[in-house]
Amino acid sequence: MFEFLFKRPGDKPGEAPTATAPQPAPAAAPAGSPRALQAEKVKQLAGDEAAAVEFILQSEFSELRLAAAEFVHTPAQLERVHSAIRNTDRRVAKLMQSRLDAIRHHQAELQRGQACIDQAAQLLKDEKLTPNHVAELDRRWSVIAAPELAGEFDAIRAALAQRLEAQVVLQRGVIDSVGALRKLAGSGLPAADVAAQLEQLAAAHAAALAAPEHASLPRNLVSEFAAEHARVSASLGAIAQGEGALAAREALLAEWQGAATPLNAETLRREWNKLPPAPAGDAAASLQQRVDALLAAIPPEQRKPKEARPAGQPKSPPAGADQQFLDHLSAMEAALEHGSLGTAAEHDKALKDSKGARLTPAQSDRLAHGRGELKRLSDWARWGGNVSREELIKSVEQLATQSLAMSELAKKVGSMRERWKALDTLSGAAPKSLWERFDGACSAAYAPAAAHFKHLAEERHTNAAKAQALIAEAGAEAAKLENADSVDWKHMAVTVQRLRLGWSHLGAIDRKEKKRLDQQFTDVLNVLQGPLEQQRKSEVAHREELIEQVAALNPADRHALDALRAAQERWQELARALPLERKAEQAMWHRFRAACDAVFAKRKESAHAADAERRSHQAAKDAICARLEAAAATSLDVASAARLLREAATEWHAAGPVPRAAETKVDKRYHAAIAAVQHQADSARRAAGMAQACALRDKLRLCQLIETSLANGSADEQDWAARWPALPPLQPDYERALGLRFQAALAALAALAGDRAACVAKLEQNRAKLLHEVLRLEIAAGIDSGSEFARERLKLQVEVLQSSLNSGQKPLIQAAQFLQLCEMPALADDRTVSRIEQLFARVGKEAR
Repeated sequence: MFEFLFKRPGDKPGEAPTATAPQPAPAAAPAGSPRALQAEKVKQLAGDEAAAVEFILQSEFSELRLAAAEFVHTPAQLERVHSAIRNTDRRVAKLMQSRLDAIRHHQAELQRGQACIDQAAQLLKDEKLTPNHVAELDRRWSVIAAPELAGEFDAIRAALAQRLEAQVVLQRGVIDSVGALRKLAGSGLPAADVAAQLEQLAAAHAAALAAPEHASLPRNLVSEFAAEHARVSASLGAIAQGEGALAAREALLAEWQGAATPLNAETLRREWNKLPPAPAGDAAASLQQRVDALLAAIPPEQRKPKEARPAGQPKSPPAGADQQFLDHLSAMEAALEHGSLGTAAEHDKALKDSKGARLTPAQSDRLAHGRGELKRLSDWARWGGNVSREELIKSVEQLATQSLAMSELAKKVGSMRERWKALDTLSGAAPKSLWERFDGACSAAYAPAAAHFKHLAEERHTNAAKAQALIAEAGAEAAKLENADSVDWKHMAVTVQRLRLGWSHLGAIDRKEKKRLDQQFTDVLNVLQGPLEQQRKSEVAHREELIEQVAALNPADRHALDALRAAQERWQELARALPLERKAEQAMWHRFRAACDAVFAKRKESAHAADAERRSHQAAKDAICARLEAAAATSLDVASAARLLREAATEWHAAGPVPRAAETKVDKRYHAAIAAVQHQADSARRAAGMAQACALRDKLRLCQLIETSLANGSADEQDWAARWPALPPLQPDYERALGLRFQAALAALAALAGDRAACVAKLEQNRAKLLHEVLRLEIAAGIDSGSEFARERLKLQVEVLQSSLNSGQKPLIQAAQFLQLCEMPALADDRTVSRIEQLFARVGKEAR
């Protein structure tokens, strides 16, 4: 009766079952045991990686494999251990995988770090190094963990920092030079000092341009320095002239003051005004004050006598200009002082327009001095304007060498001409030779743009001609609509579509023509589309009728397929005659196809009705065959088998015919099932016993595994709960006993440390009881227990013999003992497990 519990596939009569796969050993092992020997080997590894790998691959104990895995670090050995152990020891496999992941991550970090170093080296060689590139490099390096490369990167980064610092110093120096030039222009220093400082600044700027980091200098900064240097250089002559004018005035004043002869005020004033104008400033004002004082000191009798006013002539108005005149004069002087020649010229024009004002000598001197200063500055402005015009001509000539877009080139040429006009306003008219050079350079630079724009204009003209041609074609098609009976509507639809597409693909057209042409095309296209839309509406009605006809067909009618094919052919004729708009055509076609599919589906349902009945007969006969096949796979006695065959024959003959294609197959299956009921009954009974025995062995092993893992305190994250349902069920008694044992161990594994320790203590406590029960069963079964259990065997032998003599049902008593043995939670080593399986095999063989 125990055959179905203990018999396994492949067992032969009289042959004991082989030992099971090695299970994890208990935490403590006696000296001289295999676990103790292997633990000693682990201690002797002493960092030998190759020996550690060989030990892991050969060891039977998971905790010893884990201890040896601490010595494995190289990628090759890690891969070897991981590939060999990943399905047998999850802890070691996870350790190997984590180390492999760490090594791969470190290698990836090294690669990223090396890429950053290569980029830094490339930046170090780049002439145009910018801070944003270095900032991006620092951002990339900040997320890289590669201490081995930190020294190399820091060295290159320090060199980059030095270059950036040098760029900052160089740019700051040029900015300071530009500021110094601006201050130098209005410093009021002598011309010699200005020339000396200008030369120093030019030398410093030349050194900056020759510096290794000169490429980092902004172009606008270099251009600004050049412009300021040219402006200050141009003002040197004006400063020298001003110094000469002041010296001449000083000498003349000294001569007047040292003259022994009487001085005439009008003569002195004329001579003073003939002198070159002095630059505005404190020195010129002081000289003017001294001259005014000298003129005031001349006695009245030496001044020019006033002309006698004729009798009856009204008295002349008092000398002196009005306040508006004086305001314009002051504004002109202020504008000249600030260098605003345009404003000064406007005020001078206002002064010239003020007629009838009688000026005092001092006011005349101020006006003459201001106009002289305006003339002098205008001359310098004209000279500076010519210099600027030369630079402007050079800039225009360089446009031909630049790869600019045509629109940008036209804008630049236009801006150059505007700047020329502005220079004419500020500096006066340019010489004819300069204007001819500038105009020729602008014409040469603008030539590609002119050709491009000419080409665009020709294209617009051509596009306008194409548009006119499309309009003419549309008008010709519209004329054909007069005879509606001869209109080819398909050709008309294609033509309208082609005209629309051609109009959408037209290029640019002049704005003045675009609106007119669009309106003309819209008007003529509306003439075409009106009748076309009407015709399409009628076509839509025809197709709606076809859809309704197909929907109204009776699928059961024998002529339904012919009517359906005729409707499809008619649909194709209508589609060829006049295609509708794409969306409308697709929508109606989907509706028509759905109606056709519905007819076919209904006919298929009716066609399959007869087949359904035959398939139901086949299903009934298949059920009979399946019931016979299922019975053939179970344990049946002769009476049950005969009754089953009679019932099957009655049902078989009562069932109707099956589909012809499956008739032979069904009959063959039926006869094979009948034959299998008798011939496979014993085999099915033995197979069921073997399956129950294997399931009992596997579930007992699973309980022992989880109890051993609980005792070892193992951290394996095995899915114990999922492994139990995967095993076949046992008889109720054994299923309940082993299920309770498994659930108790699983609960202890998930419990707190205190509860787990109590469970482990209970397992350890039941170890001796388990050995005692195994020994008792071995004595009862007559199995040798081994020399190490001879003393205990002698003690229990008498008791076992007495129990055997007093019991009349030895197998039943042994079955109860085996059930008690299965439900007892206890720790068992490999020897004990092997003894239990030998007991199962011996009792199963005797019961058979």
